[in-house]
Amino acid sequence: MNTYPSPVSRRAFVTSTLTLGATALAVRPVAAAEAPGSGPAEAVLPPAGKRLLLSCKLGMIADKAGDRKLSVTERLQMAAEAGFDGVDFDDAGSYTAAQARDAVRTSGVFVHNAINHAHWEVRLTDPRPETRAKGRANLEHCLRVSHAAGGSGVLIVVGRGADGPAEEIEARCRAEIRACLPLAASLGQMILFENVWNQMMYDHDGGPEQGPERFVRFVDSFQSPWVGMYYDIGNHWKYGQPSEWIRAFGRRCVKLDVKGFSRAKNKFVEITGEDDDLPWAQVRAALADIGFAGWATAEVGGGGVERLKKLREQMQKALLG
Repeated sequence: MNTYPSPVSRRAFVTSTLTLGATALAVRPVAAAEAPGSGPAEAVLPPAGKRLLLSCKLGMIADKAGDRKLSVTERLQMAAEAGFDGVDFDDAGSYTAAQARDAVRTSGVFVHNAINHAHWEVRLTDPRPETRAKGRANLEHCLRVSHAAGGSGVLIVVGRGADGPAEEIEARCRAEIRACLPLAASLGQMILFENVWNQMMYDHDGGPEQGPERFVRFVDSFQSPWVGMYYDIGNHWKYGQPSEWIRAFGRRCVKLDVKGFSRAKNKFVEITGEDDDLPWAQVRAALADIGFAGWATAEVGGGGVERLKKLREQMQKALLG
């Protein structure tokens, strides 16, 4: 069995990071936010005292009501109505930092993270320097959006295996990410790598019992407290045991994405649905073992408030038992 460095006080590390992310705005709880129409609150914070905070992606929330286009403020409020503790601002490339900040203050809904989905096409592993420079600019924009909104990090897909030999593409994206670390540190934002089916740091055509060693080495290669994993539990259930990955990541596991997956049917399914064979009890035990405290975000098909409520209930069953 592989062993990994024993992490030190992951809970303290994440707590300090969340605190840094919140200092962009004056401390003020959600309950103190003004009612709609009475003016924006100075700041919005998530509920206090929760070890695990549940979130959904902004892109999961319906953007229309009939023929009427919904504002981002209305969409954030739908997540709150469904019972979520916050939202991952996964359309950050479409908004300025000021727009994200104002939407949070007006809605009274906490945003904990930002994403720019252009990372799939504008990649940090691209052989063209000009494309990598654009990808770096996109990452820097997300860092500013998350900071302005009061969040604590940015999710990024670091590249694609088809862009070249493993050592070469890892060196490319590592250089671009390192260039962003001074900005990340100055804003109190973590740069968090998502494990996805991008043919990097795992064997895409390999068996189901792969370990996370390559992800661990990649994170550790930065030797920075501003780098970690946004571990997607469902994405690599096909390739490895999530409980083993979580324990191996330890303090590197900063945030979670949540979806269901069926090994038997080789497809993504409803979280805790009848086809979901992901071992959620083992996941819960592993999260407890590393002292995980932080955000878990659904990344599945969304919709209106009722659909979002169902997803929150599924997440509670999966992660809280």
